[in-house]
Amino acid sequence: MPRSSSSFSTTASASSSPSSSSKQSAAENIRSPDWWLLALEGRAPWELGASLLAAPILRSAPKGDGHPVVVFPGLITGDLATMVLRGFLVERSYACYAWEQGLNLGPRPGVIEACIERVEKLRREHGRTVSLVGWSLGGLYAREIAKLIPGDVRQVITLGTPFAGDPKATNACWLYELASGLRIEEDARISTLKDPPPVPTTSIFSRTDGVVAWQCSMERETDRTENIEVHASHMGIGVNPLSLYAIADRLAQPEQHWQRFDRNRYGILGKMLYRDPHRNASN
Repeated sequence: MPRSSSSFSTTASASSSPSSSSKQSAAENIRSPDWWLLALEGRAPWELGASLLAAPILRSAPKGDGHPVVVFPGLITGDLATMVLRGFLVERSYACYAWEQGLNLGPRPGVIEACIERVEKLRREHGRTVSLVGWSLGGLYAREIAKLIPGDVRQVITLGTPFAGDPKATNACWLYELASGLRIEEDARISTLKDPPPVPTTSIFSRTDGVVAWQCSMERETDRTENIEVHASHMGIGVNPLSLYAIADRLAQPEQHWQRFDRNRYGILGKMLYRDPHRNASN
């Protein structure tokens, strides 16, 4: 099938409806997280420590069926940042792979093409579709790859990924523009990022994210898209025990029989730890 030569696909166009202007206005009202939330990003090491302490519980997380999983890192980070997550997935019986493209510096010529080739290769080698997990900016790669080669992708899971709302509602906007050399408001491709991939897609987000406004990580829910809220920092969401358990739960879904995340399945504790992501969604 024809593919875009740019790093982020424009295969899906922005939808229009009578309420599109009001939705656009709401998106423009979203602001980047307050300074005190940004300051709380310093708790990321504690989240890693919490996962180490929660190891006995995490070992009870659903095991996988051995299908391949590729993990994409966030802005200006690389495969070292996803080692804990990938190690956890290997323990859960997945064939887990790093993205192997160095530091994630945003859209660069050839990167998305190399990622597509890697996913296609893994599909051929394993004879099974590939799940894509992306942290922050890495989630945009995962979503766009799934749009370009949906037949090779089993599902997409993103962590604190800003694909909706105002693209400047993030405290890392300046860093993205510095690393990529692109000005966000001049990039016409941004308008299509909110369109979900045509495969089961889960957005894991936190209302205490100090980098990305949480509203920018809210997926339009359908029969194959969903949101899971965790209490985490942006820098720590990929090592947070709640995130890890939720990822294991999602990846363990039988192929062709994907079901939405059911926090009630885990009883009262599940309701406490995984809050309703749609409560006061406009606030």
